[in-house]
Amino acid sequence: MIGRLKGILLSRQPPTLLIDVNGVGYEVEAPMSTFYKLPELQQEVILHTHLVVREDAQQLCGFATESERRMFRSLIRVNGVGARLALSILSGISADDFARCVQENDSATLVRLPGVGKKTAERLIIEMRDRLDDWQLETTTHPVDGTVVTRATSDPVAEAVSALIALGYKPPQASRMVSQIDAKDLSSEEIIRDALKASIIK
Repeated sequence: MIGRLKGILLSRQPPTLLIDVNGVGYEVEAPMSTFYKLPELQQEVILHTHLVVREDAQQLCGFATESERRMFRSLIRVNGVGARLALSILSGISADDFARCVQENDSATLVRLPGVGKKTAERLIIEMRDRLDDWQLETTTHPVDGTVVTRATSDPVAEAVSALIALGYKPPQASRMVSQIDAKDLSSEEIIRDALKASIIK
């Protein structure tokens, strides 16, 4: 099991990262909450990881905080929730807010997440309620390298739409979500964050 990676961030195309660890490039899939905390390219990054092994593939997932990884591991234990959906859920809502939804039986918020319908929301609440009884709010909110850097991209709007599609949104829905955001001078990560936030609070 690969539990932690420390290396140089080579590329970032949501939801995938490429990290050079002593000359070996690891492809890592991460939720947007982790992308928001990444350093610049060619800088050192540290991620908590979980290796998902399937018959046809191996998928390495990375997280900025231990609590995110712990929530991810709880999510993939739920019937019908795989790694992709778990990452999508954590991209649309923080681990703490998800825990609150479960504890407060707030299925209305959960169904706004990509890939989560009414039945899945109800299943998440039922199956995870006991697991999250002792959930502690995340107190360590530092980014993975200690700093937050906003970077300009060649086409942040197009990258944001592509990332939302990769997270499970339909192309028309992803385009509509981004079009409702004032994207001027924003990075793709900021556009995605604002679009996801707006979709949750509606």
